[in-house]
Amino acid sequence: MPAFIHPAAHVAAGAQIGAGCRIGPGCVVSAESVLDEGVELVAHVVLDGRVHLGAGVKVFPFATIGLPPQDLKYKGQPTSVVIGARTQIREHATIHRGSTGGDGVTRIGADGLVMCVAHVGHDCRIGDGVILVNNVMLAGHVEIGDFAVVQGGAAIQQFVRIGRMAMVAGMSGVERNVLPYGRAKGYRAKLAGLNTIAMRRRLGLSKEQVVTVARAVHDLYRGGRPDEAIAAVAAAHPGNALVEEMLAFARNRGRHGLIPFGRVTEEDEGGEAS
Repeated sequence: MPAFIHPAAHVAAGAQIGAGCRIGPGCVVSAESVLDEGVELVAHVVLDGRVHLGAGVKVFPFATIGLPPQDLKYKGQPTSVVIGARTQIREHATIHRGSTGGDGVTRIGADGLVMCVAHVGHDCRIGDGVILVNNVMLAGHVEIGDFAVVQGGAAIQQFVRIGRMAMVAGMSGVERNVLPYGRAKGYRAKLAGLNTIAMRRRLGLSKEQVVTVARAVHDLYRGGRPDEAIAAVAAAHPGNALVEEMLAFARNRGRHGLIPFGRVTEEDEGGEAS
C-alpha cells in the first residue's frame, strides 16, 4: 500500500516514508526522519531531528520524539532516537534524542508500550516488550531490560539500571539498580521481592525454581561484602542460568549499586513513620 499523508501534515523534503505509513493531520516530520513500513502517526505528532521508527510503530496525538535533550551541555550535535517495531507511543509522551555524554542514541526496543505523559530522557536504553505506565519519568542514561514494567508515576534516577522482567511499583523513586526479576517499591525504593508472576507466566518456571532464585537473592544481600556474597552465591548455584544472570548484573554495579533489600515501611511509601 502507498503511504498516506494528510494535507494538514508537514513532512519535510528528505524524510523517508515507508510503504503503508499513515501520517495524520497536524503532524510534523523532520527531513532526517525514517519511518519503516506501516508506521502510523495518528495526529499532531512531532518528529524532530534524526528519528527512526521501526515497522508498525504507532504514535498517538501530541507525542514528541527526537527533540533536543534537557542537557545544558548539548549544543545541537547530530544525535538520534531509534524505536523498535510495533512499539506504541501514547498521548503526550516525550522521548528526547541522545546527547554527547552517551553514545548519542536514545533507544526503545520492539513491542513496547510508552503510556500517556511518560518521559524518556536522553541516552536511555529500553529493551523489548517494556511497559512504561502513565507519567513515568526516566532521567538520562537509564537502562531497562526486556519485559520490565515501570508503573505509573515512578521516577528513575539518571544512570540507574532496571533488570530484565523487573517491576517497579507506581510512585516509587528508584535511586539504585534493580536486579533482573526484582520487584522494587517505595518512596525511596527497596527490593520488596521478586516478580514471581512474570517468572512463572513468561518463563514457565515451577514454584521450586522461583524459590531457588529467591533464596539466591536473599543470600546475595545477606552475604556480607558484595564481591564475597557474589562468589558465595555463584558457588551455591552452579549452572543456574537465572542466578548467573542476576550475579552478572550485580557485578556491574555502575554508579549506584543495588537498591537495598527490606520491608517497605510507611515512611518508604511517602507517609509518616509510626
